[in-house]
Amino acid sequence: MNKEILVVEDNDTMRLGISETLKREVYSVFAFDNGADALKKFECSNIPLAILDLKMEPLDGIEILKRIKEINPSVEVLMISAYGTVEDAVKAMKLGAIDFLTKPFSPDELRIRIKNIWGKIENEKRIDELIEQNKILNEELGYGEMIGASPQMKEVFSLIDQVAEKDSTVLIKGESGTGKELVARAIHKKSGRSGKAFIKVNCGALNENLLESELFGHEKGAFTGAIRQKKGRFELADKGTLFLDEIGDISTAMQIKLLRVLQDGEFERVGGESTIITDVRLISATNQDLSKLIYEGKFREDLFYRLSVIPIKLPSLRERKDDIIPLVEHFLNKFASLNKDKKNKIDKDGIKLLVEYPWPGNIRELENLMERLCVISRYTEIENSLIARHLSGNIQHSGNFDNLPLEEALFAFEKNLIVQAMKKADGVKNRAAKILGISTSVLYYKLDKFGLI
Repeated sequence: MNKEILVVEDNDTMRLGISETLKREVYSVFAFDNGADALKKFECSNIPLAILDLKMEPLDGIEILKRIKEINPSVEVLMISAYGTVEDAVKAMKLGAIDFLTKPFSPDELRIRIKNIWGKIENEKRIDELIEQNKILNEELGYGEMIGASPQMKEVFSLIDQVAEKDSTVLIKGESGTGKELVARAIHKKSGRSGKAFIKVNCGALNENLLESELFGHEKGAFTGAIRQKKGRFELADKGTLFLDEIGDISTAMQIKLLRVLQDGEFERVGGESTIITDVRLISATNQDLSKLIYEGKFREDLFYRLSVIPIKLPSLRERKDDIIPLVEHFLNKFASLNKDKKNKIDKDGIKLLVEYPWPGNIRELENLMERLCVISRYTEIENSLIARHLSGNIQHSGNFDNLPLEEALFAFEKNLIVQAMKKADGVKNRAAKILGISTSVLYYKLDKFGLI
Protein backbone atom coordinates (compact mmCIF):
# COMPACT_ATOMS: atom_id res chain seq x y z
CA MET A 1 0.00 0.00 0.00
CA ASN A 2 1.36 3.44 -0.98
CA LYS A 3 1.63 5.58 2.12
CA GLU A 4 -0.19 8.57 0.62
CA ILE A 5 -1.64 11.45 2.64
CA LEU A 6 -3.76 14.39 1.50
CA VAL A 7 -3.10 17.63 3.40
CA VAL A 8 -5.49 20.59 3.12
CA GLU A 9 -4.27 23.66 5.04
CA ASP A 10 -4.56 27.31 3.95
CA ASN A 11 -1.71 28.53 6.18
CA ASP A 12 1.48 28.26 4.11
CA THR A 13 3.84 27.83 7.07
CA MET A 14 1.67 25.17 8.73
CA ARG A 15 1.10 23.30 5.45
CA LEU A 16 4.84 23.23 4.69
CA GLY A 17 5.66 22.11 8.25
CA ILE A 18 3.17 19.24 8.15
CA SER A 19 4.37 18.16 4.71
CA GLU A 20 8.05 18.13 5.65
CA THR A 21 7.39 16.26 8.90
CA LEU A 22 5.47 13.54 7.07
CA LYS A 23 7.88 13.29 4.13
CA ARG A 24 10.69 12.57 6.61
CA GLU A 25 8.59 9.59 7.76
CA VAL A 26 8.50 8.33 4.14
CA TYR A 27 4.89 9.29 3.45
CA SER A 28 3.87 10.62 0.02
CA VAL A 29 2.21 13.97 0.68
CA PHE A 30 -0.20 15.86 -1.58
CA ALA A 31 -0.64 19.30 -0.05
CA PHE A 32 -3.24 21.94 -1.05
CA ASP A 33 -4.19 25.38 0.24
CA ASN A 34 -7.87 25.06 -0.71
CA GLY A 35 -10.60 22.44 -0.69
CA ALA A 36 -11.59 22.64 -4.35
CA ASP A 37 -8.16 21.59 -5.68
CA ALA A 38 -7.84 18.96 -2.96
CA LEU A 39 -11.17 17.38 -3.93
CA LYS A 40 -10.14 17.19 -7.60
CA LYS A 41 -7.01 15.28 -6.58
CA PHE A 42 -8.97 13.04 -4.24
CA GLU A 43 -11.57 12.14 -6.90
CA CYS A 44 -8.92 10.71 -9.24
CA SER A 45 -6.84 8.89 -6.62
CA ASN A 46 -7.15 6.33 -3.85
CA ILE A 47 -5.58 8.25 -0.98
CA PRO A 48 -6.40 6.48 2.32
CA LEU A 49 -5.68 9.34 4.78
CA ALA A 50 -6.48 13.07 4.81
CA ILE A 51 -5.46 15.88 7.18
CA LEU A 52 -7.97 18.73 7.02
CA ASP A 53 -7.86 22.18 8.57
CA LEU A 54 -11.21 23.04 10.15
CA LYS A 55 -11.38 26.77 9.35
CA MET A 56 -10.88 27.56 5.65
CA GLU A 57 -12.59 29.56 2.91
CA PRO A 58 -14.65 29.01 0.82
CA LEU A 59 -14.85 25.30 1.77
CA ASP A 60 -14.17 24.56 5.43
CA GLY A 61 -12.82 21.28 6.78
CA ILE A 62 -16.26 19.95 7.75
CA GLU A 63 -17.57 20.37 4.19
CA ILE A 64 -14.46 18.73 2.71
CA LEU A 65 -14.84 15.89 5.22
CA LYS A 66 -18.44 15.29 4.09
CA ARG A 67 -17.48 15.27 0.41
CA ILE A 68 -14.49 12.93 0.64
CA LYS A 69 -16.51 10.52 2.78
CA GLU A 70 -19.14 10.48 0.02
CA ILE A 71 -16.41 9.60 -2.50
CA ASN A 72 -14.68 7.02 -0.29
CA PRO A 73 -16.33 6.15 3.06
CA SER A 74 -13.28 4.18 4.19
CA VAL A 75 -10.85 7.15 4.05
CA GLU A 76 -9.48 8.14 7.47
CA VAL A 77 -9.50 11.83 8.37
CA LEU A 78 -7.51 13.77 10.96
CA MET A 79 -9.02 17.22 11.65
CA ILE A 80 -6.78 20.08 12.82
CA SER A 81 -7.71 23.54 14.05
CA ALA A 82 -6.37 26.47 16.02
CA TYR A 83 -9.90 27.17 17.16
CA GLY A 84 -10.84 23.69 18.19
CA THR A 85 -13.73 23.23 20.55
CA VAL A 86 -15.38 20.13 21.98
CA GLU A 87 -18.40 20.80 19.75
CA ASP A 88 -16.18 20.94 16.65
CA ALA A 89 -14.46 17.69 17.57
CA VAL A 90 -17.77 15.91 18.26
CA LYS A 91 -19.24 17.11 14.98
CA ALA A 92 -16.16 15.97 13.02
CA MET A 93 -16.18 12.56 14.74
CA LYS A 94 -19.88 12.07 13.98
CA LEU A 95 -19.16 12.75 10.32
CA GLY A 96 -16.43 10.09 10.29
CA ALA A 97 -13.18 11.79 11.37
CA ILE A 98 -10.92 9.43 13.29
CA ASP A 99 -9.08 12.08 15.35
CA PHE A 100 -8.93 15.80 16.13
CA LEU A 101 -5.71 17.72 16.78
CA THR A 102 -5.56 21.27 18.15
CA LYS A 103 -2.90 23.74 16.96
CA PRO A 104 -0.18 24.35 17.86
CA PHE A 105 1.13 20.81 17.96
CA SER A 106 4.66 19.45 17.84
CA PRO A 107 6.08 17.37 14.96
CA ASP A 108 6.40 14.43 17.37
CA GLU A 109 2.72 14.61 18.30
CA LEU A 110 1.74 14.68 14.62
CA ARG A 111 4.00 11.72 13.87
CA ILE A 112 2.49 9.68 16.70
CA ARG A 113 -1.10 10.43 15.64
CA ILE A 114 -0.40 9.59 11.99
CA LYS A 115 1.48 6.40 12.92
CA ASN A 116 -1.50 5.21 14.98
CA ILE A 117 -4.00 6.05 12.22
CA TRP A 118 -1.84 4.38 9.59
CA GLY A 119 -1.66 1.27 11.75
CA LYS A 120 -5.46 1.15 11.72
CA ILE A 121 -5.54 1.59 7.93
CA GLU A 122 -3.10 -1.29 7.40
CA ASN A 123 -5.03 -3.47 9.83
CA GLU A 124 -8.31 -2.76 7.97
CA LYS A 125 -6.62 -3.62 4.68
CA ARG A 126 -5.25 -6.83 6.12
CA ILE A 127 -8.71 -7.85 7.35
CA ASP A 128 -10.16 -7.19 3.88
CA GLU A 129 -7.40 -9.33 2.37
CA LEU A 130 -8.07 -12.13 4.86
CA ILE A 131 -11.80 -12.08 4.10
CA GLU A 132 -11.10 -12.30 0.35
CA GLN A 133 -8.46 -14.97 0.88
CA ASN A 134 -10.93 -17.01 2.90
CA LYS A 135 -13.49 -16.79 0.07
CA ILE A 136 -10.93 -17.89 -2.52
CA LEU A 137 -9.26 -20.71 -0.59
CA ASN A 138 -12.44 -22.00 1.06
CA GLU A 139 -11.94 -25.79 1.23
CA GLU A 140 -8.14 -25.57 1.09
CA LEU A 141 -7.88 -24.17 4.59
CA GLY A 142 -7.85 -27.42 6.50
CA TYR A 143 -5.72 -30.39 7.44
CA GLY A 144 -7.88 -33.15 8.82
CA GLU A 145 -9.69 -31.71 11.83
CA MET A 146 -7.41 -28.66 11.90
CA ILE A 147 -8.15 -25.37 10.17
CA GLY A 148 -5.38 -23.06 9.00
CA ALA A 149 -3.55 -21.63 6.01
CA SER A 150 -1.06 -19.42 7.85
CA PRO A 151 2.67 -20.08 7.24
CA GLN A 152 3.03 -21.27 10.85
CA MET A 153 0.33 -23.92 10.48
CA LYS A 154 1.52 -25.03 7.06
CA GLU A 155 4.87 -25.73 8.69
CA VAL A 156 3.15 -27.78 11.41
CA PHE A 157 1.18 -29.76 8.80
CA SER A 158 4.37 -30.45 6.86
CA LEU A 159 6.09 -31.70 10.01
CA ILE A 160 3.15 -34.01 10.79
CA ASP A 161 3.53 -35.55 7.32
CA GLN A 162 7.25 -36.06 7.89
CA VAL A 163 7.07 -37.72 11.30
CA ALA A 164 3.78 -39.68 11.13
CA GLU A 165 5.26 -42.90 9.73
CA LYS A 166 8.16 -42.90 12.18
CA ASP A 167 7.90 -44.35 15.70
CA SER A 168 9.99 -41.60 17.31
CA THR A 169 8.54 -39.85 20.34
CA VAL A 170 6.93 -36.45 19.70
CA LEU A 171 6.68 -33.56 22.15
CA ILE A 172 4.02 -31.01 21.21
CA LYS A 173 4.53 -27.62 22.86
CA GLY A 174 2.03 -24.79 22.92
CA GLU A 175 -0.37 -22.77 25.04
CA SER A 176 -3.63 -24.25 26.31
CA GLY A 177 -6.25 -24.35 23.58
CA THR A 178 -3.88 -24.34 20.60
CA GLY A 179 -4.90 -27.82 19.41
CA LYS A 180 -2.17 -30.09 20.74
CA GLU A 181 -4.48 -33.11 20.93
CA LEU A 182 -5.59 -32.57 17.32
CA VAL A 183 -1.94 -32.69 16.22
CA ALA A 184 -1.41 -35.91 18.17
CA ARG A 185 -4.52 -37.46 16.59
CA ALA A 186 -3.40 -36.36 13.12
CA ILE A 187 -0.02 -38.03 13.61
CA HIS A 188 -1.72 -41.25 14.76
CA LYS A 189 -4.23 -41.20 11.89
CA LYS A 190 -1.48 -40.84 9.25
CA SER A 191 0.76 -43.47 10.86
CA GLY A 192 0.95 -47.22 10.37
CA ARG A 193 -0.68 -47.56 13.81
CA SER A 194 -3.92 -45.87 12.72
CA GLY A 195 -5.85 -49.14 12.88
CA LYS A 196 -5.01 -49.53 16.58
CA ALA A 197 -6.02 -47.53 19.64
CA PHE A 198 -5.33 -43.87 20.27
CA ILE A 199 -5.35 -43.46 24.07
CA LYS A 200 -5.24 -40.08 25.83
CA VAL A 201 -4.25 -39.38 29.44
CA ASN A 202 -4.38 -35.92 31.02
CA CYS A 203 -1.49 -36.11 33.47
CA GLY A 204 -2.32 -32.79 35.11
CA ALA A 205 -5.79 -33.90 36.18
CA LEU A 206 -4.60 -36.85 38.31
CA ASN A 207 -2.52 -37.09 41.47
CA GLU A 208 0.58 -39.30 41.50
CA ASN A 209 -1.09 -42.50 42.78
CA LEU A 210 -4.06 -42.25 40.43
CA LEU A 211 -1.79 -41.46 37.49
CA GLU A 212 0.40 -44.50 38.16
CA SER A 213 -2.67 -46.75 38.22
CA GLU A 214 -4.05 -45.05 35.11
CA LEU A 215 -0.83 -45.53 33.13
CA PHE A 216 0.32 -48.95 34.34
CA GLY A 217 -2.84 -50.54 35.72
CA HIS A 218 -3.12 -52.38 39.04
CA GLU A 219 -3.73 -55.83 40.46
CA LYS A 220 -6.70 -56.76 42.58
CA GLY A 221 -6.04 -55.78 46.20
CA ALA A 222 -3.08 -53.52 45.32
CA PHE A 223 -4.64 -50.75 47.41
CA THR A 224 -7.88 -49.91 49.16
CA GLY A 225 -10.66 -49.92 46.56
CA ALA A 226 -8.77 -52.07 44.05
CA ILE A 227 -11.50 -54.72 43.86
CA ARG A 228 -10.42 -56.12 40.52
CA GLN A 229 -7.48 -56.13 38.13
CA LYS A 230 -7.25 -53.11 35.85
CA LYS A 231 -5.22 -52.75 32.68
CA GLY A 232 -3.29 -49.50 32.34
CA ARG A 233 -3.18 -47.14 29.38
CA PHE A 234 0.20 -48.44 28.23
CA GLU A 235 -1.30 -51.91 28.00
CA LEU A 236 -4.47 -50.72 26.26
CA ALA A 237 -2.47 -48.68 23.74
CA ASP A 238 -0.27 -51.62 22.71
CA LYS A 239 0.56 -51.41 18.97
CA GLY A 240 -1.17 -48.00 18.95
CA THR A 241 -0.48 -44.47 20.20
CA LEU A 242 -0.49 -43.13 23.76
CA PHE A 243 -0.92 -39.38 24.14
CA LEU A 244 0.21 -37.91 27.47
CA ASP A 245 -1.13 -34.38 27.85
CA GLU A 246 0.24 -31.95 30.46
CA ILE A 247 3.43 -34.03 30.76
CA GLY A 248 5.13 -31.21 32.68
CA ASP A 249 2.83 -31.82 35.67
CA ILE A 250 4.01 -35.35 36.53
CA SER A 251 6.01 -35.95 39.70
CA THR A 252 9.70 -36.89 39.81
CA ALA A 253 8.83 -40.41 40.92
CA MET A 254 6.50 -40.85 37.96
CA GLN A 255 9.16 -39.45 35.64
CA ILE A 256 11.50 -42.28 36.65
CA LYS A 257 8.84 -44.93 35.95
CA LEU A 258 7.98 -43.35 32.62
CA LEU A 259 11.64 -43.23 31.65
CA ARG A 260 11.94 -46.98 32.22
CA VAL A 261 9.04 -47.71 29.86
CA LEU A 262 10.59 -45.52 27.18
CA GLN A 263 13.98 -47.16 27.57
CA ASP A 264 12.98 -50.81 27.95
CA GLY A 265 9.37 -51.00 26.72
CA GLU A 266 8.29 -52.80 29.91
CA PHE A 267 6.56 -52.17 33.23
CA GLU A 268 4.63 -53.82 36.07
CA ARG A 269 1.11 -53.10 37.20
CA VAL A 270 0.74 -51.49 40.64
CA GLY A 271 0.89 -54.34 43.15
CA GLY A 272 1.98 -56.80 40.46
CA GLU A 273 5.16 -58.78 39.88
CA SER A 274 4.82 -59.85 36.25
CA THR A 275 6.67 -57.70 33.73
CA ILE A 276 4.51 -56.55 30.82
CA ILE A 277 6.00 -55.76 27.42
CA THR A 278 4.39 -52.95 25.42
CA ASP A 279 4.83 -51.52 21.92
CA VAL A 280 3.52 -47.96 22.06
CA ARG A 281 4.15 -44.81 20.02
CA LEU A 282 4.35 -42.09 22.70
CA ILE A 283 3.28 -38.53 21.99
CA SER A 284 3.31 -36.00 24.82
CA ALA A 285 2.28 -32.37 25.14
CA THR A 286 2.83 -29.47 27.49
CA ASN A 287 2.14 -25.77 27.84
CA GLN A 288 5.11 -25.37 30.19
CA ASP A 289 8.75 -24.54 29.54
CA LEU A 290 10.37 -27.91 30.28
CA SER A 291 13.86 -26.43 29.94
CA LYS A 292 13.02 -24.11 32.83
CA LEU A 293 11.68 -27.04 34.87
CA ILE A 294 14.91 -28.96 34.19
CA TYR A 295 16.95 -25.98 35.43
CA GLU A 296 14.78 -25.83 38.57
CA GLY A 297 15.29 -29.56 39.18
CA LYS A 298 11.61 -30.38 38.62
CA PHE A 299 11.97 -32.35 35.40
CA ARG A 300 14.53 -34.98 34.44
CA GLU A 301 16.80 -34.02 31.57
CA ASP A 302 17.16 -37.62 30.38
CA LEU A 303 13.38 -38.00 30.20
CA PHE A 304 13.07 -34.72 28.31
CA TYR A 305 15.40 -35.99 25.58
CA ARG A 306 13.53 -39.29 25.41
CA LEU A 307 10.20 -37.49 25.00
CA SER A 308 11.28 -34.84 22.52
CA VAL A 309 13.03 -36.67 19.69
CA ILE A 310 10.63 -34.75 17.43
CA PRO A 311 9.53 -31.40 18.93
CA ILE A 312 6.53 -29.61 17.41
CA LYS A 313 5.78 -26.05 18.48
CA LEU A 314 2.19 -24.90 18.00
CA PRO A 315 1.70 -21.14 17.55
CA SER A 316 -0.83 -19.28 19.65
CA LEU A 317 -3.88 -17.84 17.89
CA ARG A 318 -2.32 -14.39 18.39
CA GLU A 319 0.59 -15.52 16.21
CA ARG A 320 -1.62 -16.87 13.40
CA LYS A 321 -4.29 -14.20 13.00
CA ASP A 322 -4.56 -15.11 9.31
CA ASP A 323 -6.46 -18.19 10.47
CA ILE A 324 -9.07 -16.45 12.64
CA ILE A 325 -11.51 -15.77 9.79
CA PRO A 326 -11.54 -19.36 8.42
CA LEU A 327 -11.83 -20.64 11.99
CA VAL A 328 -14.81 -18.35 12.61
CA GLU A 329 -16.45 -19.59 9.40
CA HIS A 330 -15.76 -23.20 10.40
CA PHE A 331 -17.34 -22.78 13.82
CA LEU A 332 -20.33 -20.86 12.46
CA ASN A 333 -20.96 -23.79 10.09
CA LYS A 334 -20.42 -26.28 12.91
CA PHE A 335 -22.96 -24.62 15.20
CA ALA A 336 -25.54 -23.89 12.50
CA SER A 337 -27.80 -26.58 13.96
CA LEU A 338 -28.08 -24.54 17.15
CA ASN A 339 -29.94 -21.96 15.08
CA LYS A 340 -32.21 -24.50 13.30
CA ASP A 341 -29.58 -25.17 10.64
CA LYS A 342 -29.52 -21.51 9.62
CA LYS A 343 -25.91 -20.31 9.69
CA ASN A 344 -25.16 -17.16 11.64
CA LYS A 345 -23.12 -14.38 10.04
CA ILE A 346 -20.64 -11.83 11.35
CA ASP A 347 -19.99 -8.58 9.47
CA LYS A 348 -16.63 -6.92 8.82
CA ASP A 349 -16.70 -4.84 12.02
CA GLY A 350 -17.42 -7.97 14.04
CA ILE A 351 -14.55 -9.78 12.30
CA LYS A 352 -12.29 -6.87 13.19
CA LEU A 353 -13.18 -7.26 16.89
CA LEU A 354 -12.32 -10.96 16.72
CA VAL A 355 -9.04 -10.43 14.85
CA GLU A 356 -7.83 -7.74 17.27
CA TYR A 357 -8.71 -9.68 20.44
CA PRO A 358 -5.65 -11.34 22.12
CA TRP A 359 -7.28 -14.79 22.64
CA PRO A 360 -5.64 -15.98 25.88
CA GLY A 361 -7.58 -19.26 25.51
CA ASN A 362 -6.65 -19.64 21.83
CA ILE A 363 -8.82 -21.78 19.52
CA ARG A 364 -10.78 -23.37 22.38
CA GLU A 365 -11.82 -19.91 23.54
CA LEU A 366 -12.81 -18.91 20.00
CA GLU A 367 -14.87 -22.08 19.55
CA ASN A 368 -16.53 -21.54 22.92
CA LEU A 369 -17.39 -17.94 22.02
CA MET A 370 -18.82 -18.88 18.62
CA GLU A 371 -21.07 -21.51 20.16
CA ARG A 372 -22.29 -19.07 22.82
CA LEU A 373 -22.98 -16.33 20.27
CA CYS A 374 -24.90 -18.73 18.02
CA VAL A 375 -27.06 -19.73 20.97
CA ILE A 376 -27.84 -16.31 22.45
CA SER A 377 -27.94 -14.05 19.38
CA ARG A 378 -31.49 -13.07 18.43
CA TYR A 379 -30.53 -12.40 14.82
CA THR A 380 -28.93 -14.30 11.94
CA GLU A 381 -26.24 -11.59 11.77
CA ILE A 382 -24.65 -11.63 15.20
CA GLU A 383 -24.65 -8.15 16.74
CA ASN A 384 -21.23 -6.50 17.09
CA SER A 385 -22.23 -5.19 20.53
CA LEU A 386 -22.85 -8.78 21.61
CA ILE A 387 -19.42 -9.85 20.35
CA ALA A 388 -17.75 -6.96 22.17
CA ARG A 389 -19.52 -7.75 25.43
CA HIS A 390 -18.39 -11.35 25.35
CA LEU A 391 -14.75 -10.64 24.65
CA SER A 392 -13.37 -10.62 28.17
CA GLY A 393 -10.41 -8.41 27.15
CA ASN A 394 -12.74 -5.52 26.29
CA ILE A 395 -14.67 -5.91 29.53
CA GLN A 396 -11.48 -6.21 31.54
CA HIS A 397 -10.01 -3.00 30.12
CA SER A 398 -13.18 -1.01 30.74
CA GLY A 399 -13.76 -2.48 34.17
CA ASN A 400 -17.43 -1.65 33.70
CA PHE A 401 -19.99 -4.40 34.23
CA ASP A 402 -22.85 -2.01 35.05
CA ASN A 403 -24.65 -2.34 31.72
CA LEU A 404 -24.30 -6.11 31.40
CA PRO A 405 -27.04 -8.57 32.30
CA LEU A 406 -26.18 -10.35 35.56
CA GLU A 407 -25.42 -13.71 33.92
CA GLU A 408 -23.06 -12.14 31.35
CA ALA A 409 -21.31 -10.01 33.97
CA LEU A 410 -20.69 -13.01 36.23
CA PHE A 411 -19.47 -15.07 33.28
CA ALA A 412 -17.00 -12.37 32.17
CA PHE A 413 -15.81 -11.63 35.71
CA GLU A 414 -15.13 -15.29 36.55
CA LYS A 415 -13.40 -15.90 33.24
CA ASN A 416 -11.10 -12.90 33.76
CA LEU A 417 -10.13 -14.13 37.23
CA ILE A 418 -9.18 -17.52 35.82
CA VAL A 419 -7.22 -16.01 32.91
CA GLN A 420 -5.24 -13.81 35.31
CA ALA A 421 -4.56 -16.71 37.68
CA MET A 422 -3.27 -18.85 34.80
CA LYS A 423 -0.96 -16.02 33.74
CA LYS A 424 0.40 -15.63 37.28
CA ALA A 425 0.95 -19.38 37.47
CA ASP A 426 2.72 -19.48 34.07
CA GLY A 427 0.08 -21.89 32.83
CA VAL A 428 0.63 -24.45 35.62
CA LYS A 429 -2.88 -25.51 36.59
CA ASN A 430 -2.26 -26.74 40.13
CA ARG A 431 -0.59 -23.41 40.96
CA ALA A 432 -3.48 -21.49 39.39
CA ALA A 433 -5.95 -23.56 41.43
CA LYS A 434 -4.12 -22.59 44.64
CA ILE A 435 -4.21 -18.91 43.66
CA LEU A 436 -7.97 -19.16 43.09
CA GLY A 437 -8.55 -21.23 46.22
CA ILE A 438 -10.21 -24.12 44.35
CA SER A 439 -9.28 -27.73 43.63
CA THR A 440 -7.44 -28.67 40.45
CA SER A 441 -10.42 -30.73 39.27
CA VAL A 442 -12.75 -27.72 39.67
CA LEU A 443 -10.26 -25.56 37.76
CA TYR A 444 -10.24 -28.08 34.88
CA TYR A 445 -14.03 -27.96 34.78
CA LYS A 446 -14.00 -24.15 34.63
CA LEU A 447 -11.21 -24.01 32.03
CA ASP A 448 -13.31 -26.29 29.84
CA LYS A 449 -16.44 -24.22 30.54
CA PHE A 450 -14.74 -21.02 29.37
CA GLY A 451 -12.93 -22.64 26.43
CA LEU A 452 -9.51 -22.05 27.99
CA ILE A 453 -8.18 -25.61 28.19
